[in-house]
Amino acid sequence: MLILYQLHNVKHHEVFLTVLFDIQISDNWPGYSLDLFTYPQHYYGDLEYVLIPHGIIVDRTERLAKDIVQDIGDNDIVVLCVLKGGYKFCADLVEHIKNLSRNSERFISMKVDFVRLKSYHNVLIVEDIVGTGRTMKVLLNNIEKYKPKMIKVASLLVKRTSRPDGYRPDYYGFEIPDLFVVGYALDYNEHFRDLNHICVINDHGKTKYRV
Repeated sequence: MLILYQLHNVKHHEVFLTVLFDIQISDNWPGYSLDLFTYPQHYYGDLEYVLIPHGIIVDRTERLAKDIVQDIGDNDIVVLCVLKGGYKFCADLVEHIKNLSRNSERFISMKVDFVRLKSYHNVLIVEDIVGTGRTMKVLLNNIEKYKPKMIKVASLLVKRTSRPDGYRPDYYGFEIPDLFVVGYALDYNEHFRDLNHICVINDHGKTKYRV
């Protein structure tokens, strides 16, 4: 999840929520065969299929970084990483933003930190996935106590929901079916964080790593 907000020199509270685009993965998408990719041997037999390969994740994250840079202008930001699932997405996103900044006339100064609700000037909060959105709403309510000028929210993944009030971030990489996914730092009881691809865990894997 990414939230960008500006705290100083504000007369009125302004919140901007603009979904730019989305990439939807359909409910009947069969995924990619595991045989097409390399992945840690200790997870053999624990996965159903690859939902999103690592290379596609990286390319999509680069595009999200471009859109974010275009929107935030020349504002300096603090990047707050929501541990633990968001750390890979955070690291890749920050690197892409840095590269874009270095290669343009619009320099963006960034400091990386972890989520602590205190007064920052401009903040980008990074997480991995939005499900029901309840956690995100609580976090936003806490941040809004600082009367930010601008709030931007982004997530690598959004789970499709039938709820009419389902939360949608401003930026997201992929809209996925309501599946239990692991990899790219998304875990199941602290396992699968070392898996680069986003995969669907199978019943054997759930049983094997059940606490």
